[in-house]
Amino acid sequence: MATQQISDSELELMKIVWASGGTALYAQIMEELAKAGRTWQKNTVITLLSRLVDKGLLKTSKIGRRNQYAALVTQADYQTAQARTLLNKLYQGSAKGLVATLIQGELLSPADYEELKQYWEESQP
Repeated sequence: MATQQISDSELELMKIVWASGGTALYAQIMEELAKAGRTWQKNTVITLLSRLVDKGLLKTSKIGRRNQYAALVTQADYQTAQARTLLNKLYQGSAKGLVATLIQGELLSPADYEELKQYWEESQP
């Protein structure tokens, strides 16, 4: 699955939609931005949402006079696609190379390792 690259600001909007169960009204998005201390102008948000629609990550529909935005890709699918892009770009597709970097850079703690090991063992048939 190829997912378009999106900006950090676009990702922030996607996270709001995902956190709202995959759909959100424009007013809800603005409210969540305000809660997060974002003081983006209306036109900025509309432009970012339009870009996400153009990129195929959101679709929009009218509910009366209000715009509703619905995610066309799940957060998990987006994360998987981005992880695959990172692996291919930096590690020639090697998950082992990524994990080795995480361990060597002390970004993966022994507790993280044990948790991942347990997850791996439980997920195997």
